[in-house]
Amino acid sequence: MMRSEVWMAVTILVVAWNFNGAFGIRFVIEKEECFSHKVEMGETVHYSFVVIKSDGSWHYSEEEGVDLVVKGPSGEQIHDLRDKISEKSEFVAHHEGIYRFCFTNKSPYHETVDFDLHAAHFVYHDEHAKDEHFKPLFEHIGKLEEALYNIQFEQHWLEAQTDRQAIGEPWRN
Repeated sequence: MMRSEVWMAVTILVVAWNFNGAFGIRFVIEKEECFSHKVEMGETVHYSFVVIKSDGSWHYSEEEGVDLVVKGPSGEQIHDLRDKISEKSEFVAHHEGIYRFCFTNKSPYHETVDFDLHAAHFVYHDEHAKDEHFKPLFEHIGKLEEALYNIQFEQHWLEAQTDRQAIGEPWRN
């Protein structure tokens, strides 16, 4: 029974982690690739990219790179980066909607790009936690603590069983 509760908690944490507005992708760009991401008003959007390699790497120079244009929901330009091989930036979304991240490769060679994006609301200092926020958290921590203890107990028992089997049972021969 306890194992199913642990797996349920792990599954919920993984699913919650996956829905927090973050993604990363590695792709090959020939000419242009665009990605869209829904962003809520007030969210801080962090993004980064690195040109990992070029198909014609012996022709690749530091001056070359890709362009990235970030546009808001109504088409307004948020950022315009030119000839970059690496960049990290952020902005606060002033409007809710679909934001577009368009990469352009002006090189005659395919480029492999690693792109990461994270959009989330951050708690500000004037938004203080209240007692009613902590009680459910402490209850969940207690349940996870008990589940972790049970796992450690089971692991210790299994290790002892494995040690016993490794030594063998000479008295049964």
